[in-house]
Amino acid sequence: MSDSKKRCFVVMGFGTKTDYVNGRKLDLNKSYRLLIKPVLQAKGIECVRADEITHSGSIDVQMYKELLQADVVIADLSTANPNALYELGIRHALRPYTTIVISEDKLTYPFDLNHILITSYQHLGDAIDFEEVERFRGTLGKLIDSVIDKKEPDSPVYTYLNSLVPPQIKEELEKAIEEIPERGIDPINAGMGKALSLIIQEAEDAIETKEFSKARELFQSAVLISRSSSGQQDPYLIHRLSFCTYKAAEPNLVSSLYKSLSLLESINLAHTNDPETVSAAGGVEKKLYENGEGEDHLENSILYFQRSYYLLNNRYNGINLAMTLVYHATSKLVNSDHERIADLVFAQRTWKRVLYLCDRDWPVILTKETNDALLSQGTKESLDMQEYYDAQKFWITVNRAEACYGLGRFEDSHKYQEFAKKIPHPAWMWESFTDQMGKLRTEMTKVGHLLEPAWKSPTKE
Repeated sequence: MSDSKKRCFVVMGFGTKTDYVNGRKLDLNKSYRLLIKPVLQAKGIECVRADEITHSGSIDVQMYKELLQADVVIADLSTANPNALYELGIRHALRPYTTIVISEDKLTYPFDLNHILITSYQHLGDAIDFEEVERFRGTLGKLIDSVIDKKEPDSPVYTYLNSLVPPQIKEELEKAIEEIPERGIDPINAGMGKALSLIIQEAEDAIETKEFSKARELFQSAVLISRSSSGQQDPYLIHRLSFCTYKAAEPNLVSSLYKSLSLLESINLAHTNDPETVSAAGGVEKKLYENGEGEDHLENSILYFQRSYYLLNNRYNGINLAMTLVYHATSKLVNSDHERIADLVFAQRTWKRVLYLCDRDWPVILTKETNDALLSQGTKESLDMQEYYDAQKFWITVNRAEACYGLGRFEDSHKYQEFAKKIPHPAWMWESFTDQMGKLRTEMTKVGHLLEPAWKSPTKE
């Protein structure tokens, strides 16, 4: 490590992770990119996260060296990430000081951390508003200034065992460790020699340009590299690989959907409480049913969307759960009108709940959008945040339109559809919405007469 420039190692997950206690999904990349890295760069401190380390050897060895030798370690415990907790413990055992612990403010700690100072920030899930970015950057900057040259222990290990002497790496041992061979992984096919973060970014860029085959190959490399360091598969990478696999539709859509489902099954789909995994499986099973692969896939889709809907209490899973219930009412799985009515009543209750969630989310988004617009005019962050707010407003509006349509409130549905058209959005979002609306119209036309009052498709749409 360079003597001329101080170095900070950031301990945290990457990608979108779920806090299993409260069901919230957090984009940890945005925490790192918006809250942490800019503060260190502004102070001239080199900043690196595990996925940014170039993989020319064992990532485990490089990670342990960072935990021992980094001038500062910032550990983000958001989502109670077990790897982050473990690495924080290692840092506390190796170095008596210059360790900063942070987390998002709704984290429920899995064990007693009262003896550790934890600085919190507010995360919206998919984004962080600009006001919070400015506040936390200032707070973190002061924390770094206060610990960077401090020689007083912030590690509980060295606080309570105050005669403990920190370890050092001897040059001979360091050289021997660096010569540990790869774990049987082809460095070319696995993308070795390139930081994991760069591979992931290339994959996300390929998704943006709809190069799903390329993105799939890149995420396959990312999965191999991630697995090589821990022996476990990172759920976020599997989610993205599963998505790219079915979007690539190679050699055809149905076979790619089965491959996508198999990937999700590899991360304990049958028993996991990760709503992202379950929700993704619900979407794949729904597409398999829509492509004529049988009613078993419909039943599975309903179960997965129910699980993720009850875990997250959100609009996306509610809308899709209602759609699968309508599918159920028109399927061969039911043989009486009583059962069909039960499905439709459950779907209507879900649509009503979706409308409630839309009403809950809308003013929150508008308030944060207004505050950020006042604080961040002309910055790159303001453009990123505006895209986020536009996307949120679009989905809330079309969720309202779909729920109203299912409930027979056609004028309201039309009003929301017209409003959604005026919100800036990529073409694929409108196509996705109208595709589902067409399917809903077809299915409700078959069974809507069973409701009281009867659901009748409007003559003009």
